[in-house]
Amino acid sequence: MKYPITLTVNGQQHSLEVEPTKLLVDILRYDLGLTGTKEGCSVGVCGACTVLMDDAIVSSCLTLGVAANGKAVVTVEGLAQNEELLPIQQAFIDHGGFQCGICTPGQVVAAKALLDINPNPTEAEIKDWMLGNLCRCTGYYKIIESIQAAAGQKA
Repeated sequence: MKYPITLTVNGQQHSLEVEPTKLLVDILRYDLGLTGTKEGCSVGVCGACTVLMDDAIVSSCLTLGVAANGKAVVTVEGLAQNEELLPIQQAFIDHGGFQCGICTPGQVVAAKALLDINPNPTEAEIKDWMLGNLCRCTGYYKIIESIQAAAGQKA
């Protein structure tokens, strides 16, 4: 049996019928074609699937699609405004806050959420906030540097 849901993704409303066990990450990737959100672990520990749902960070690999009914979801594709990158996106580019790119969308979405609630975080606050986003390629230094740069703490 499928259930009707309506959700707003990156400012655009979508009405779908989904199986009760279908995950939000699969809706985003396969139904809506938004492949920026990655599925890295399928158990909610890596952060590659991080999206914002009603302005809160969630692991879309653990979130049922039916739980997104009536919600506003923002993926990495929805961060740029009028084709202009947000400071956090530009900082990741300028400061090399990525390597292979698998974790980058989740890292950027989580970092944006941090800067939305704390525009001037300390290094310790950045490290604490980003604990849910794993990276197997970098040493995290460039990720932290990118977030500090977006917060205006580094040139």
